[in-house]
Amino acid sequence: MDNRRMRFFKDLSLSAATAGFVAVLVGFTSSIAIVYQAARAFGATEAQMTSWIWALGWGVGLCTLVPSLWWRKPVMVAWSTPGAAVLTTAGAAGGFSLHEAVGAFMVSAVLITLLGVTGWLERLMRRIPVAIAAALLAGVLARFGLQAFDAARTAIALVVAMLLAYLVGRRLWPRYAVVLTLVIGIACAALQGTMAWDKVQVHLAVPVFVMPQFTPAAMVSLALPLFVVTMASQNLPGVAAIQAAGYGGPGGLPVSKVLSITGIATLVLAPFGAYALNLSAITAAICMGREAHADPQRRYTAAAVCGVLYIAVGIVGTAVTGLLTAFPPELVAAIAGLALLGTIGGGLHAALAGERHREAALVTFLVTLSGVSVAGVGAAFWGVAAGAVALFIQQYRQPPSATADR
Repeated sequence: MDNRRMRFFKDLSLSAATAGFVAVLVGFTSSIAIVYQAARAFGATEAQMTSWIWALGWGVGLCTLVPSLWWRKPVMVAWSTPGAAVLTTAGAAGGFSLHEAVGAFMVSAVLITLLGVTGWLERLMRRIPVAIAAALLAGVLARFGLQAFDAARTAIALVVAMLLAYLVGRRLWPRYAVVLTLVIGIACAALQGTMAWDKVQVHLAVPVFVMPQFTPAAMVSLALPLFVVTMASQNLPGVAAIQAAGYGGPGGLPVSKVLSITGIATLVLAPFGAYALNLSAITAAICMGREAHADPQRRYTAAAVCGVLYIAVGIVGTAVTGLLTAFPPELVAAIAGLALLGTIGGGLHAALAGERHREAALVTFLVTLSGVSVAGVGAAFWGVAAGAVALFIQQYRQPPSATADR
């Protein structure tokens, strides 16, 4: 254990620690509001809503920290934001109790665990061409790149200052470009008086157990939609992020085991509010990219820092929530988009480099970027589906020479 601890601190760097912090900042602030709405849709009390943060913080933190340290590879887990949106809508429309919702969370967790144990998702992703997977990831992340510059509409000075800091950092200190950008952003926001420090209040989160209730209506209206949306909109792009970062295939991350871990953790923590834990795509790109560390074998430290911070979110609850939400939304949007620029560019390059899959990859990218949602299933799934259809039409029964890359 001492050797592992010493190895971790030896591998840790300022850029990796910053990447872990940015991942938590982006993941938390971009989704916490919808999580609160989901809890309210089932009539949760203030204590129960705080318990949701406790459960999600501990679940994401442990599922990220422990495997990352054990395998020395960046394992990135998050809670399902699209899943929270589905729960908000279904909960408000169906009048389900919190007890029924917890039962649905547990059923969804069992289904995800079964997919992990059987390895079905991993086998499916192996059949998807690299170009399609890269286009999927680029489409998911590109929205954050657009939001970074769209934030200039309401905070042009802040966004321009952060952009210049990023460009100068990339030129002079590439490993610390995101660090410099974050520091400049916080300094500008503080000077402008847009940091909401009054939101920071120190209160420990206390878990509240809710007895699950299993009803057929909740299984159909809550469990199945939550399972489908989490797999299609979260786990599918999560696997794509792992592959794009070079951690897939033999010797890489055991995706099926990670998926099983998220399912089991959700099952255990569901009575306390952990409705759905899953592979991360957006924050994974932050901690798995070159901005975290130039050496891929040391990027696990960024994920470990991320895991520790999420556990802190679970322990301190409202205090960490207030600290993270103290940042103005324009700063969060800008740091997310700028931190992901390299990954977006790499994904587009991998998607469009070969002529054989170029048009199908472009279709995947554009459909995913559009944000279209059909039957409650997000754009990530439909992007892959559209790309697969395009690839099938173009290449079915075509000799390899007719579609070879040039």
